[in-house]
Amino acid sequence: MNGLKQHNKVRRITSTVVLIIRYDPGSLGDLWPLGVVTLRLRGPFQHDLALVSSILRDVSSPETSLVVTDILLTGKISVAPFAEINQRRVRSIMFQNATMTDEAIIHFLKVMDRAPVEFVGSEDVMFQGIGSWEPAGQTSHDSLDTVYFRNIEIMNVFKFTAFLSLRFLLLNLRQISIINCKVYVMPCPTSQLLPHLEYLDLSSNLLTDLTLTESLCDGNGTLSNLRVLNVSDNALKSLSLLSKLVTRLNKLVHLDISQNAYTSMPSTCSWPQTLIHLNLSWAKLRRVTPCLPLTLEVLDLGRNDLTAFHSVALPALRELHLSGNKLMHLPHGWLFPSLEVLLIQSNTLNMFGPVDLRLYGRLRALQAGQNRFVCSCEFVSFMVWRWGGAVEGSVELTDRLDNYLCDSPLPLQGQRVDRVRLSPFQCHRVLLVSALCGCILISGILLVILLWKLHAVWYMSMMWAWLRAKRNSGNRKRRDAAGNADPLCYDAFVSYSERDAEWVEEFLVPELENSQPPLSLCLHKRDFLPGHWIMDNIINAMDRSRRTLFVLSEHFVHSEWCRYELDFSHFRLFDGNAEAAVLVLLEPISKDDVPKRFCKLRKLMSSRTYLEWPEEDERRAEFWSNLRLAVRGGDEL
Repeated sequence: MNGLKQHNKVRRITSTVVLIIRYDPGSLGDLWPLGVVTLRLRGPFQHDLALVSSILRDVSSPETSLVVTDILLTGKISVAPFAEINQRRVRSIMFQNATMTDEAIIHFLKVMDRAPVEFVGSEDVMFQGIGSWEPAGQTSHDSLDTVYFRNIEIMNVFKFTAFLSLRFLLLNLRQISIINCKVYVMPCPTSQLLPHLEYLDLSSNLLTDLTLTESLCDGNGTLSNLRVLNVSDNALKSLSLLSKLVTRLNKLVHLDISQNAYTSMPSTCSWPQTLIHLNLSWAKLRRVTPCLPLTLEVLDLGRNDLTAFHSVALPALRELHLSGNKLMHLPHGWLFPSLEVLLIQSNTLNMFGPVDLRLYGRLRALQAGQNRFVCSCEFVSFMVWRWGGAVEGSVELTDRLDNYLCDSPLPLQGQRVDRVRLSPFQCHRVLLVSALCGCILISGILLVILLWKLHAVWYMSMMWAWLRAKRNSGNRKRRDAAGNADPLCYDAFVSYSERDAEWVEEFLVPELENSQPPLSLCLHKRDFLPGHWIMDNIINAMDRSRRTLFVLSEHFVHSEWCRYELDFSHFRLFDGNAEAAVLVLLEPISKDDVPKRFCKLRKLMSSRTYLEWPEEDERRAEFWSNLRLAVRGGDEL
């Protein structure tokens, strides 16, 4: 900054970064108070410490957090300017991208003797020393509350001494962060020097189960005031051991053990009753067990290998993180009656619906995107109709719409769920199939009724009988050609009702069989072969008879037996052999009394003369004469 002059007064500036080339003392005085000041003073610290002192004097105040970057502190002279921040009562100082030695730290502690500094931090710092800071042991730093170290490189790490001689620095500390500093152990005697410690962050280091056991003094509760413990991103493997080590930390509220090599969870564990926040993410857990503490309010199990979470009830849980696992279903909501926030992104979740969410009595925020959703009608309608507002009750989807994509069916793959439109057939397939089946069933019933009314069964039986008769006729012709055909045995097959048997036996049979020449009659009582199918007997009898003599009466029309004979004689009429049937009416009967399905027979009755049985005795001789002529094949009557 070349000749910084006075500027208009600024009431409050929270942060500023200044690159110093030349500085006029007092130039930054009018900018006070500053919230955060970052100074890159590598050159001035090497060549003009008076300039550094002047700048620190102007920017320092109790309300200012001071960040000093790009410096090299090697001895007493290099740290002398920090006397200004002691005088200005600075409470927070951070060193970034710096190089320090034991001698510089000793003199810095002496310069800051009795200063009200509450926070000291170092980030991206190279330390050239072995931690021998005992010469500063007479200084007082009772105000120091928080130390923060991140990305510290210790050149002589294996020669670095313990902090047992630094009791004067440790006794009052409440917060310690040592992140990515290749720490592999904090000896138990050092832990015992931290009676007021409430926050301990040892993440991204080299801790193992053995060294953590040493750091926590075998779980004897040394760090009795500890409220937050972060040992994430180390080399821990035993969850059971860890739970035992922290059981006696009776004020522990927050425990972060993520990014460790936990592969299994024991069935039971012991935890402090105060623990409400547990981070177990980025491990290798495949299942959860009742090992989890029942007092939890926030649980992070993201980025594990969980396939189910149905066996653990956590009545106090308010926030559950399950993203990045292999869950196919939402956890059972009744296991978490107090749950308010659920994150289950990037799993293999297929779908969820109002039934699932209704089990969560207090759920208000849900993030379930980036899953493999099956875009069924129920899921699509559920998501589309309630998007952006209440999903179910007061539940809201708090992640982005483009996180909800269809994975199946294949034609919808990659489409946003809220843009999917499914056809009624896809959405109401069961209903439509049921309706279609109902229509088919009703149509089938109506068809059966119609076929029954139209005598379709009879027609089918007749067709079958006709085909059999045709086959038998063909066989007979082939036998005739070979000279071994069966001769016709009867002149007529008599079809009659049992109720008309008296007339047949007393009048018809004697008159025809005793005539000259005699006629041979086939009667079912006398000539049918016992044990054969009645249809075969009827067909054989008709095939071996020149005529079929029907003795028609009211009894005949209503006789089931006669109907069989009438049915299976009907095919001969289909062949055009009208002479095969001889009709004798014992009593007056109309052709309308003959079933309509016997169309040929009804036509024959309309076109031919009946032989009617006369009531007068003097006409009976003529009747018998005409009947004999008809059976023998005389002229048409």
